[in-house]
Amino acid sequence: MLKTLSIRITAAAVLLMSVFSISHAQLTPGEVTQQIQLNTITTAVPFLMIGPDSRSGALGDAGVALSPDGNSLHWNPAKMAFVENEVEFSLAYAPWLRALVADMNLAYLSVIRRINKRQAWGGALRYFSLGNITFTDETGTTIRDFQPAEFSLDVGYSQKLSDRFSGGIAGRFINSNLTGGTNVLGANSKPGRSVAVDVSAFYTNPYAKFRGKDAEFNWGMCISNIGAKMSYSESADRDFIPTNLKTGAALKLLMDDYNSLTFTADINKLLVPTTPIYDQESGADIISGYDPNVGVATGMIQSFYDAPGIVNFNDDGTYSIEEGSVFREELREFNIGGGVEYLFNDAFAFRTGFFNEHYSKGARQFITLGAGIKYTVFTVDLSYLISTRQQNPLANTLRFTLRLQFADLVQSGSED
Repeated sequence: MLKTLSIRITAAAVLLMSVFSISHAQLTPGEVTQQIQLNTITTAVPFLMIGPDSRSGALGDAGVALSPDGNSLHWNPAKMAFVENEVEFSLAYAPWLRALVADMNLAYLSVIRRINKRQAWGGALRYFSLGNITFTDETGTTIRDFQPAEFSLDVGYSQKLSDRFSGGIAGRFINSNLTGGTNVLGANSKPGRSVAVDVSAFYTNPYAKFRGKDAEFNWGMCISNIGAKMSYSESADRDFIPTNLKTGAALKLLMDDYNSLTFTADINKLLVPTTPIYDQESGADIISGYDPNVGVATGMIQSFYDAPGIVNFNDDGTYSIEEGSVFREELREFNIGGGVEYLFNDAFAFRTGFFNEHYSKGARQFITLGAGIKYTVFTVDLSYLISTRQQNPLANTLRFTLRLQFADLVQSGSED
């Protein structure tokens, strides 16, 4: 008799996929009729989309246009060319989904090193542990205990193309070991592996004006995780990894010599196919939307127009697509996050933000709070997530980040 995994390991895999598809059952008033057409986009390795650091975590997970720091490789590699210090380190840690699992966590270590006045490189290691899982066969007999884990290794490069504009690129190796080779439904499983790249741009104007006050304006864009599909067995279909488009802006107002306010916002969209609506009788014919079994490049382009919309099925077997629903669903696939950062004397920071995702696309809606303190070369940041929806596994999430900035490690001769 073939051994299978218990519901516990199945739940663990689903839990990972559900980091970005939470609270589907909580519908807003007037939308109950759309319940059967909740259409969350799921991918492999969603841990790549988790913002690792506390600064952006306190600003509604917005970071593509924030001032460069040691976490720029994750948010926008192009920002690295504008880092003020010669070397910056960042170490971040976040207990994850503690409302559901006691030992799941994310750790992130990154470094950025300026090559000269116009170039910089960076590297990062991201490690995501799912805690301990017990494998059992179909009779409930324990097969083994295992600790599923995923990691990615990143290397990036950035160069200024002018005094205010830069471009960046990053390469990424991804390893996802969810089963440890355990036999799953008669098939031998294996770690999922893939490679991906990020392409990004960054613009900054440190001499902007806003209502008569000195200001700094930033804009950024990054397409991340452009890479090969992933599979966990030889026989299984390959899944998209979370290719994502994010763009945003940040405006820093210099109130006086000691006080400043930064306003920032990001818009995100997954560039992977949306699940279509299939015929109710055959279950195989697509009646609205497009075939999701396409290549990576096709899937990225298709993601902008493949939403199926709202399909109403009639008792006689006919159906109709609600007018305007396809366009509305496409708009719902964009989510937005942003916040405000108050900085005193470049030493004390207080932050708050908000993140919103439509209920039919994951229902992540939360308020964020945070603070930071800098002493010599050390900066410590903390963020806290408050869910605005009941029974959200992300509620009460804490993130901790330690940043180190070293300004004078490169000799002046290398600045040429």
